Amino acid sequence: MRPKPKRVQSTGVRLPKPLSAIEELLALQVRAAQLPHPVREYRFAPPRLWRADFGWPERLLLVECEGGVWSGGRHTRGSGYVKDLEKYNEATVRGFRLLRFDGRMIESGQALKLIEYMLSYG
Repeated sequence: MRPKPKRVQSTGVRLPKPLSAIEELLALQVRAAQLPHPVREYRFAPPRLWRADFGWPERLLLVECEGGVWSGGRHTRGSGYVKDLEKYNEATVRGFRLLRFDGRMIESGQALKLIEYMLSYG
């Protein structure tokens, strides 16, 4: 009989989730363009656990990278879509401007151009 694995007590520190491929690409583009550094996984509505993929809190700007839009991913299925609506509406109520991009918008540079514009005029 195998011994039970020991439970490791959580420190309560939440590490950022690994970047998806499109989040990584956008992060690289933002750095290359020498834009202000965003806060990754920015928690904008405590005590809710909602987080934006990227946030510039001093500019009231949030960015979400939406994956799986052509493959029936979480953001396009019923319950995920409804949860996103609640989250995005709360961001707006709190005064944030929210930009949402799919992979094609990030790959083409369209997302970066819009972020640059919003950071320079916002």
